[in-house]
Amino acid sequence: MIAAIARWRRRVGALVGGFEAGEATRRLRHFQPSRAHLNTLIAAAGADITARARWLVRNNGYAANAIESWAGNVVGDGIKPSSLIADAVLKNQVQRLWLDWTDDSDAEGFTDFYGQLRRAAREVFIAGEVFFRFRPRRPVDGLAVPLQLQMIPSELLPLSRNETAGGGNVIRQGIEFDKIGRRVAYHFLRRHPGDVTAPGLVGETVRVPATEIIHVIDPVDAGQLRGISRFAPGIVKLFLLDQYDDAELDRKKVAAMHALFITTPAPAEPFDVAESDEGGERTMDLQPGQIVMLEPGEEVQTSAPTDVGQTYEPFQYRTLLQVSAALGIPYAYLSNDMLKANYSNSRLALLEFRRRVEAYQHAVMVWQICRRVWARWLDTAVLSGAIDLPGYDRQRSAYLGCSWLPPKWDWVDPLKDARAEIEQIDAGLKSRTQALAERGYDADQVDAEIAADKERERKLGLVFGTAATAPVEATNEPAVAVVEN
Repeated sequence: MIAAIARWRRRVGALVGGFEAGEATRRLRHFQPSRAHLNTLIAAAGADITARARWLVRNNGYAANAIESWAGNVVGDGIKPSSLIADAVLKNQVQRLWLDWTDDSDAEGFTDFYGQLRRAAREVFIAGEVFFRFRPRRPVDGLAVPLQLQMIPSELLPLSRNETAGGGNVIRQGIEFDKIGRRVAYHFLRRHPGDVTAPGLVGETVRVPATEIIHVIDPVDAGQLRGISRFAPGIVKLFLLDQYDDAELDRKKVAAMHALFITTPAPAEPFDVAESDEGGERTMDLQPGQIVMLEPGEEVQTSAPTDVGQTYEPFQYRTLLQVSAALGIPYAYLSNDMLKANYSNSRLALLEFRRRVEAYQHAVMVWQICRRVWARWLDTAVLSGAIDLPGYDRQRSAYLGCSWLPPKWDWVDPLKDARAEIEQIDAGLKSRTQALAERGYDADQVDAEIAADKERERKLGLVFGTAATAPVEATNEPAVAVVEN
């Protein structure tokens, strides 16, 4: 019935014209994409796509470079908080406690909180998603705040688990929903399905409340439940290009192994055993300036391996451009090829890439991870007595106010960019606070440091910058050293 309706629609479309993209013309007759929802497609192919993406990251240099470039630009040395608490003393206490806790955040003890953010950016790029579980700790564990984060890879939440749970809840792709569609729990495997080093617990699952889980995902379709690797559009071309390069390398290697060939008019004549190697193949070792006596009728021919051709480099470039577009990574960041870059096109590519990264930082890293962690951390800090915030229960939203500062962007042309920004600030088009935030700094902290530096310079009698070149009036005070930048 459905097939008949589809045929009828195509016939009507062919008669009345309209959108060629929806017609079954000669060029599009075999272009019949699946109409299944993305959840169905991920359930069928998600695990294979993730496995292939992980293989490429482990074995393909371009894929490895792309993932490191992405994580380095999205997180860098950390997306850091700046509390909006008005009281300067309380704000300083909160900031110091946070800095102390970041070293304790990783439940595995491999990195700090900002390192976990970097790992999250990598995982979402590779697998399309990653999970964090809040792990409350005991006060006797000696943490600055008794809370840690455990990273859980996507493979531990089975895509194949779809069933009806108790109380009318349903489990879809490992996620439990209530009657109105809210996420209430996640059903994780206790052991990674591909880890044979962990004995026991095969197939066992554990139900974890949704309040204890952060599901980090960058969805591409409405209603999407699970993530899909950002490598998906580029996996085929990356893999085939890798195979082509390997074949080309092997061909050149085999051709280069033979330097000379000796032909003889009597190939049936047996070789002298003394001139043959263990396998019976006649070989000779050549030295610079060596004179070799050949048998009567023998001739020497040099090996002339064919070159890769003039199309090799353009083919590589165009293929990598397609991969670059598929991954959303600039060509130079993917290939490390700077020969084709100049100031103008590099700046254009960087500006576009940075817009994408900034959108990702806000919508994924800050919105999904940083905000949730900050709220849970501050609640735990107050409840555990690690910090005293008067009236926290009544003013919680005010205390939770926070700006998240991503890592600063390096300038393409530092002098021109700095001058342009100074002119924007002088013209009132931008504030110092905004300019400092774009560099990953907190304006209050920077101003406090500047004031402290000037006070220290005044006490020590030091003069820096333009003031150092100004004429010094005659005074009875002792001379001091003048230091210039």
